[in-house]
Amino acid sequence: MATKKENEGVGLKEALGDFKQAMDIDRTTMMSVLEECFRSVIQKTYGTDENYDIIVNPDKGDLEIYRNRTVVPDGEVEDPNMEISLSDARKVEDDYEIGEEVTEQVKFSDFGRRSILTLSQTLKSRIMELQNDTLYNEFKDRVGEVISADVYQSWKRETLVQDDEGHDLILPRSEQIPSDFFRKGETVRAIIHSVDNTNGKPRIILSRTSPLFMQRMLEQEVPEVNDGLITIHKIVRIPGERAKIAVESYDERIDPVGACVGVKGSRVQGIVRELRGENIDVINYSNNTKVYIARALSPAEPENIEINEEEHTANVYLKPNQVSLAIGKGGTNIKLASMLTGYTIDVFRETQEEDTDDVLLDEFKNEIEPWIIDEIKKLGMETARQVLNASRDYLIQKSDLEEVTIDEVLSILAAEFE
Repeated sequence: MATKKENEGVGLKEALGDFKQAMDIDRTTMMSVLEECFRSVIQKTYGTDENYDIIVNPDKGDLEIYRNRTVVPDGEVEDPNMEISLSDARKVEDDYEIGEEVTEQVKFSDFGRRSILTLSQTLKSRIMELQNDTLYNEFKDRVGEVISADVYQSWKRETLVQDDEGHDLILPRSEQIPSDFFRKGETVRAIIHSVDNTNGKPRIILSRTSPLFMQRMLEQEVPEVNDGLITIHKIVRIPGERAKIAVESYDERIDPVGACVGVKGSRVQGIVRELRGENIDVINYSNNTKVYIARALSPAEPENIEINEEEHTANVYLKPNQVSLAIGKGGTNIKLASMLTGYTIDVFRETQEEDTDDVLLDEFKNEIEPWIIDEIKKLGMETARQVLNASRDYLIQKSDLEEVTIDEVLSILAAEFE
């Protein structure tokens, strides 16, 4: 029949196995941690661990503890942890003499209930620290990687997701596309954006708004990008609305824009769906600043561009019917073009002779309600001829006005020049 001490030794092995399985930590590391914890308990209990030898047996999954004490005459023991009386020493071996060192094995149970409880708590704490360090080191090397994870719970400011290994990952609201809405159990794709290790507790942050997320998806969808035949110079986004991508190929046989878009948009359709309908403009990169800015303002076609290299600004001149295209709905096109090129872009309408008798829209406030005029001006149009030069379909599509309202405005403006 096994003794109490033997049973406690077996319990220690089982505990080590449980920790290894639960924490996914290798046995060698576990034994090293266990030795640290035992030495910590010994120091707290006896004031020092210098006279203790701890022999780790990683292959067996256990360890042995030995205490070394100096033999002193009977009645002269001052420190029972460091010294042993001659009579007690001879109970171990009958030939010990004064001044010699006695080495005895210390059983796990000899530490007492309180020390064992302290050991257990220290071990759990150390294992948790080790687990956090392992998690941090794993994910900090994966920053920039696309990951798929299942939604576990959503709150107002963030969504908690879990990967295949059960790691908790955070998708903040600020890193979500405005129209994102996730249900529990739904699979979400995002990029590992950053890993915060404040207070030793790793917090893995995901992002769906990062330009790098779009780049990684392009690398998956476009073989030429993944193979390095096409270079992505820059990606800028207004998440969920619109994005612009500047690409270049050093192989004249490859059309970088066509390769990225695919036949009838086949290669970007999946990305657009993943990004909740975000429109993607792909343009050819150019070292020529004027050409690059002109391409960045697509679908508008500038007539002339003046560059100020010192102030990093560009004055772009367009025909009246191109101004609204250059600006885009809500100013998104010109904003993205500025972000892509790094230049502050100002748009100007080219003055034409036939426009000398043009009339500002504000002059029609007695005939057209001011809020309607404001809606039209949001399209980048300030004068009557600019509105009349734009197509009826364009005005209906780009503004938030009803067709009957557009028709009424066009009628009033046209009558001014009859």
